[in-house]
Amino acid sequence: MLSGGAAIGLAFGAFSLAAPAASAFQGHEGGQSGGHETDHTDHADGDDHQSGGQGQQGGRDERPGAGGPQGGQGGRSLESIFRDVTGADEDSDRPDWAGQPGGQSGSGGGQPEGRGGQPENPGGGQPGGAGSSGQGDLFGDLWIILRDENGVPILTDEGWVQPIDSEGELIALDEEGHPVDETLTQEVEMGRLNVGRAPNSVLDRRAEEVINLLQDATELSTDAAGRLVITDSDGEAHTIDSPLENLAIYVALLTQGSITGVGDLPGDAFDYLTDGVLTAEDLAASASFLAAATDKTGAFTSDEVAYINAFLDINTVTEGDNVTYSVIDYSNFTYDRSDAYEGVEVNVLVQQDDGTWTVESVDIYETVFGDVDAEAAGTLDAYTQAADDARAVINFLHEYEVPVSTLGEATN
Repeated sequence: MLSGGAAIGLAFGAFSLAAPAASAFQGHEGGQSGGHETDHTDHADGDDHQSGGQGQQGGRDERPGAGGPQGGQGGRSLESIFRDVTGADEDSDRPDWAGQPGGQSGSGGGQPEGRGGQPENPGGGQPGGAGSSGQGDLFGDLWIILRDENGVPILTDEGWVQPIDSEGELIALDEEGHPVDETLTQEVEMGRLNVGRAPNSVLDRRAEEVINLLQDATELSTDAAGRLVITDSDGEAHTIDSPLENLAIYVALLTQGSITGVGDLPGDAFDYLTDGVLTAEDLAASASFLAAATDKTGAFTSDEVAYINAFLDINTVTEGDNVTYSVIDYSNFTYDRSDAYEGVEVNVLVQQDDGTWTVESVDIYETVFGDVDAEAAGTLDAYTQAADDARAVINFLHEYEVPVSTLGEATN
């Protein structure tokens, strides 16, 4: 089935970030790319916030989502991944075609049919436009293009990505692959990866902290959005909510099927984090890790996911001399919002009629999604739906969840 797919290409240089499951970078010369700033950034030496009410995500099976570790990057350390995603030059494994931040924009992106560039989500608007700084931003001048259900760009006979207009019609291209009438193109508005810059020493320390936290955990669970919650030997729970750390875990799972350096974990529910094989469980969990690494207010689109993947060099493929994109097999991926969130409760602050605030337990499925279900399977769109729902929950928790310390005071 052919569809209008998002071929976003955020690759440093070819672009400056990545594209949904199949991000496409096309080697045209273009204007300077840009991205917009958000007020949620990752401070490389900051501490993770503690989280209170926690709910377990569901709907994950053990069937492989894409065969095995992708991208041929087995054995990459978490330190190496941290350096790559923040743009640290030393020991970087970023692909040559990705260039450097602020490079010329080249190709566009698109959204698979039936989505209109927006996942089904009751809570969350479209990210803003362009205007950028440096590493960690997603850039503009990216177009909706023709893609298949996995987000892989469907190229023209000449090997160009094919932009589509708002009616889903193909836009005529000139002999160099440029749209004859560029006003017909649909620009993909990107968000921002909140990873920031940091010295290698700081990144190495952050990676070591994550590995040690996981290694020393006496209990491992997830919060309502699917982020990892680690209980230490003192009985204190710590949510891994750092954008940088979540992005590094995302890359590690999709490229290696494992978090390198982490051995046995408590119980067996999270064995997929260390088994070295990319499974459907890795793919399902990764949607929450990706959501935790990006804008908390702007809605996810399939285009954005594809660009991110290409920028991060996740299973990238280059066709000819022009087009580089990521390929991820979503055929075994399934998502059901009610399975993931119905019955998941968190403690939040609720304003009363007299203006005071009281700690109450609320149901995520009812409060965030209004009891509206969403089901999808086998496509990049399905994955994007899962990631955007996780983003909406993270945004809700960010605004309303009660810190552990406050909850303790309220219940004593």
